[in-house]
Amino acid sequence: MKLLRVAALAALALLPGWALAADIDGSALPVWWGVPFAGLLLSIALVPLFAPIFWHHHFGKVTAGWALAFLLPFAAHFGLGAAGVGLVHALLAEYLPFVILLLALFTVAGGIYIRGSLRGTPALNAGILATGAVLASFMGTTGASMLLIRPLIRANEGRRHTAHIVVFFIFIVSNAGGSLTPLGDPPLFLGFLKGVDFFWTLQHIFPETLFLVGCLLVLFFALDSWFMRRPGEWALPAADASGGAERFGFDGKANFALLGVIVALVLLSGFWKSDVAFDIAGTAVGLPGLVRDLGLLAVVWVSLRITPLEVHRRNQFGWAPMAEVAKLFAGIFLTIIPVIAMLKAGVDGPFGAIVRAVTRADGTPDPAMYFWAAGALSSFLDNAPTYLVFFNTAGGDPQLLMTTLAPTLAAISAGAVFMGANTYIGNAPNLMVKAIAEDRGVKMPSFFGYMLWSGGILLPLFAVMTWIWFL
Repeated sequence: MKLLRVAALAALALLPGWALAADIDGSALPVWWGVPFAGLLLSIALVPLFAPIFWHHHFGKVTAGWALAFLLPFAAHFGLGAAGVGLVHALLAEYLPFVILLLALFTVAGGIYIRGSLRGTPALNAGILATGAVLASFMGTTGASMLLIRPLIRANEGRRHTAHIVVFFIFIVSNAGGSLTPLGDPPLFLGFLKGVDFFWTLQHIFPETLFLVGCLLVLFFALDSWFMRRPGEWALPAADASGGAERFGFDGKANFALLGVIVALVLLSGFWKSDVAFDIAGTAVGLPGLVRDLGLLAVVWVSLRITPLEVHRRNQFGWAPMAEVAKLFAGIFLTIIPVIAMLKAGVDGPFGAIVRAVTRADGTPDPAMYFWAAGALSSFLDNAPTYLVFFNTAGGDPQLLMTTLAPTLAAISAGAVFMGANTYIGNAPNLMVKAIAEDRGVKMPSFFGYMLWSGGILLPLFAVMTWIWFL
């Protein structure tokens, strides 16, 4: 991260020349510009597997190395102006709003302690997952994940097998549950900003969401019940595993009000239209977005001031999971620049075959292909810009997409949200939940180990959904 900060400071020193720099033409970029992004993804997947101690201590340096492996050659080839524009745009328009929102949700949810003698039975665990699925569409997948992952892990602390619980939590709460409103997941919020009605997804992909969440809950209950019946599943006596008798309730309740403030600030930035904008090196920073981000930082400060230290202690609240996500996604948002540019080039870009694949021979969009294309890319790329790429590929007219082409928009929305669960990097809460779980002693699957879970469970369900709704 020090290297990234040095690069950012050096770039900021060149602000006057950046405003004249041209936009990146994705159609002119060869595929090898995506190597740093691919290298970062492989590092996230492989280094923790083969060198876990090294990764734990140096993942920030590895991330910075791949970021510079893109930024320095790009600056040498296209000039400091183009590199600066890309860096500033990634920082101000994408990364900082993303991280500030995550920071606010992480801090506020970490200030709420759900107390009670919770014992991780299959029924209780499934109930928490179902509750999280409902909450995710109204407080975001990140908010719901940060609120519920700690009590879920605490309820199962005495068990020998807990990794499957966290995996299904990522499937349901961190992804599928956020599919019904723009508050649930960033792609849907971008669609809302583009003119898609607030309740459109609730009306059009509710059956798909109900099917996916319902199947996952049934599968989870069956699997968790099987583990529960195995001899010696509870490594600790029941009383010790539950932490002793404790009345159910909430500590740090004032943070619930702050969660409401976060939702209000996000909605405000979407509804508030203002011509006031600040041009920073070619990136327009609008007043609504600036007010939202400053408001979210104020929420973080207030939460830290009003939350009792005992609540943070009992929650085992720490900054390591947030720092890990912030560092990794700093590299992802930077190295992804040429990849997104190549996708935005459409049929004229290196990934033209993907764009052409979603269109039938008669020129009409193919919802099934949109579902899988948007989903496959959202599994490894940032699902928000991926959503926009296919939104625009399908015409970009929200009124047409919400009516005549409603199956296509439903397919894009479902693919971008649901398939973020395919990998740890498909959605930011995935990594945060993994980091918190590992910090609490849960032995989580490796990057590819997790993909075996998602491939074996999610892909068959997505195939059934395609046959029922998108063909």
